Amino acid sequence: MDTGRFRVPAGVMDWVIAVGVAALLLGTGLPEKQPAGERELFGAVLLAAGGLALIARRRAPIAVLAVTGLCAVGYEAAGFELLAVPYLVAVYGAVRAGHRALTVAASVSLLVVLPLAALVFRDGPVREAFAQARNVLEIAWLIAAFAAGEALRQAERRADEAERTREETARRRADEERLHIARELHDSLTHQISIIKVQSEVAVHVARRRGEQVSEALLAIQTAGRDATRELRATLEALRDDDTTPPQSLEHVPELVERARSMGLDATLTIEGPRQDVPAAVGRTAYRIVQEALTNTARHACATTAAVRIEYRPDGLSVQVDDDGRAAPDDAPAHGLGLLGMRERVTALGGLLRAQPRTGHGFTVQAELPVERAS
Repeated sequence: MDTGRFRVPAGVMDWVIAVGVAALLLGTGLPEKQPAGERELFGAVLLAAGGLALIARRRAPIAVLAVTGLCAVGYEAAGFELLAVPYLVAVYGAVRAGHRALTVAASVSLLVVLPLAALVFRDGPVREAFAQARNVLEIAWLIAAFAAGEALRQAERRADEAERTREETARRRADEERLHIARELHDSLTHQISIIKVQSEVAVHVARRRGEQVSEALLAIQTAGRDATRELRATLEALRDDDTTPPQSLEHVPELVERARSMGLDATLTIEGPRQDVPAAVGRTAYRIVQEALTNTARHACATTAAVRIEYRPDGLSVQVDDDGRAAPDDAPAHGLGLLGMRERVTALGGLLRAQPRTGHGFTVQAELPVERAS
């Protein structure tokens, strides 16, 4: 909140302008020395209607233009000297909203209709009626209102373009920095981690081939090398993922289940509820949750079955993965980096993640992803 500067809301300002214009018209537009009659009452209603119509000049500029124009014609037909302030404000608002051609057509039509209304409804010589009609709407004021609206519209358009340019520049710089980080990670870490992984696997293989007992430290190095390789690969893929690469989403979950089956895991997929479009962030997070859960199940839990359930709800999406393996695998603790990454993704969307052993045996991962907050 900016405490150093007070800004009046746009809706309040519209009310102030409309009421002020209506009061000005009622105070100066009605004749002072004539007794109030039906004609004066009709004129007062038109003046008030023309001024108060400006309340909706931002929401419905064309409708306000039409209402103020009709009020101007009616006031001219009633025989009063016209005050065209509401119509000029409506012209300014319509042009600012981008309705230039329609505003020009309406203004030209009004300039034609006003003299006709004076000729039809007013008494007196034709020349005098035309002179009064020409003084009703000064063309110079009309052009000024049009120019003011167009100038502000162009200024707002340039400001929007400048903001878009700044956003695109910032996004491009972020993409370049992300790719730079990916290249640095690939060049500095991938080779070293690959050497550790290969050397540890060779050492384990040779030891087992010779019939020697493999030390726990060597097995831990082998497992850490595999996990580090997988995590680094996933990180590089995430860093290199840009708008030109189709992101993984709910549509790709069946591929994950098929891949788990190819690894010897009896995996099933159940989708409940009417399918609906979800925000891209929710779809990506659901995909990553299923991917990580199935990967942990296949690699660490010694499980034989896994059940993936996705439920579409009116206010969100539920993702659950159950397996029948060890609840807390010795070589992959339940609170490792994989589940930590899941929790961070879900929390960023305002959702909840539950990852814990099932009753009896097995492990369950359940995420509740709200749709409205994520969008």
